Amino acid sequence: MKKLLKSILVLSVLAAAPMAIVQPALARVEIDVNKGVIEPLPIAVTDFLGEGLGAEISSIVAADLKRSGLFAPIDKAAFVEKISNPDAQPRFEDWKVINAQALVTGRVSTEADGRIRAEFRLWDTFGAQQLVGEQFFAPMANKRRVAHIIADAIYKALTGEEGYFDTRVVFIDESGAKDKRLKRLAIMDQDGANVRYLSKGTTIALTPRFSPTRQEITYMSYESGQPQVYLLQIETGQRELVGNFPGMTFAPRFSPDGQKVIMSLLRDDGNSNIFAMDLRSRNTTRLTNTNAIDTSPSYSPDGGQVVFTSDRGGQPQIYKMGADGSGQARISFGGGSYSTPVWSPRGDLIAFTKQVGGEFQIGVMKTDGSGERILSSGFAQEGPTWAPNGRVLMFFAEGAGSGGPKLRTIDLTGRNDQSIGTPNYASDPAWSPLLD
Repeated sequence: MKKLLKSILVLSVLAAAPMAIVQPALARVEIDVNKGVIEPLPIAVTDFLGEGLGAEISSIVAADLKRSGLFAPIDKAAFVEKISNPDAQPRFEDWKVINAQALVTGRVSTEADGRIRAEFRLWDTFGAQQLVGEQFFAPMANKRRVAHIIADAIYKALTGEEGYFDTRVVFIDESGAKDKRLKRLAIMDQDGANVRYLSKGTTIALTPRFSPTRQEITYMSYESGQPQVYLLQIETGQRELVGNFPGMTFAPRFSPDGQKVIMSLLRDDGNSNIFAMDLRSRNTTRLTNTNAIDTSPSYSPDGGQVVFTSDRGGQPQIYKMGADGSGQARISFGGGSYSTPVWSPRGDLIAFTKQVGGEFQIGVMKTDGSGERILSSGFAQEGPTWAPNGRVLMFFAEGAGSGGPKLRTIDLTGRNDQSIGTPNYASDPAWSPLLD
């Protein structure tokens, strides 16, 4: 299990209850992004024991799993067995009869020091065995984190891949009249809960980007009347000026090791080129030198390559190059204009925005430009950002006449399209790595 933020959560493994004859275990959920439709796995998530708090935490777990599109929590009204002791072996026949291929049980209690203790067990009902059993201790304020971590553990046990529920998203909160929109930097849990503001809105904040190695972001602000890029530590609120970049239109993106940022700068000749900056020395290296507009760079997960947008061929298309600027080559050849390419954390795909006529599309392609697939189309949508497991994208979209953008998620099948509720309009999301 991953480290837990500042040791506020303590994990231990729960031993399995005595078993009957063990049959072959439950098959893992098959994730094939080319199938188009993934049949969700029926799973029963019982109310955890522990007055109202247990049911609250288990409902968050069920909501996380359902939102992934890979799991179908069964209506509690269909449950045959009422779990009174989550440590005891359940009556597997009662769960098989309602086709619950997996079962989650648990309890939540309050310790003498005010912390909560949350326990859960994941059962394979057809294999008649426990798959996972863990318990956590945490301050009451972190009860939602506990639920997300439990959901991640279930996701991993049943898919073989890391989950993405114990994460956050930084975004731009937009409120007020359209011609005088107040744009504040905000952060929330990946499910839209716990929204808090990181800036007051006295000046416009734009294009936040998360570090892949720590809870730190870059963002662009117009405090001085010209674009300035800041580093902001999420937990402490400590802010550091990276520099003034008069020709910048997007905030920089971090390198995978968090030691560099890469950005596009507009020069006096009207051309935009790509530069990398070492955050320690503040030394800047120019990577492209063309008479075109090169913009929106994004590192590959190993830091060896960069994907970016350029109109050097006549219209914006996606290009790839080495991290030192070598081997620049076009990889997209579809109709329309491409923008905001972002490399998947898995290294296998590149997400992008594409405009064809009056329609905007969110899509993915392989890293050589082949296998392009459009996941979502609409009136106005852009700015994809990857979940840390590389299976889900978040972006912002605005419907015709809607008045402002809202956040959405979609998985790689293109079928699981979900809206993310925010207090106001919202744009420019950036997904965090898994919390420590």
